Amino acid sequence: MANFTKKEIIQEVSDRLGVTQALSSKMFHTVLEIVTRELAEANNVVVRDFGTFETKVAKGRPGRNPKNPDKTIPIPDRAVVKFQVGKGLKEKVARTLPQVIARDGVS
Repeated sequence: MANFTKKEIIQEVSDRLGVTQALSSKMFHTVLEIVTRELAEANNVVVRDFGTFETKVAKGRPGRNPKNPDKTIPIPDRAVVKFQVGKGLKEKVARTLPQVIARDGVS
């Protein structure tokens, strides 16, 4: 199993919709810009049966500098994006267990 890249997504959208790759690319990037904008404004992005992208707070914590492990460095609170998988996606992915086991060599 390989990675499915942005280029391949754009190509498939182009093929399925019968539009140019340039238009497909523009649509793809527009969707990403909209999702990014909404998350940057602390709004959740909900795609039914796929999942929910949420902006959450990652609590600050003490960290360590690998070059000077004796010194504690405070890591402040920060905004992070979390993804909660939707029911439809969860069910489809659950069916791929045999392929994932074969790919990862898990027994």
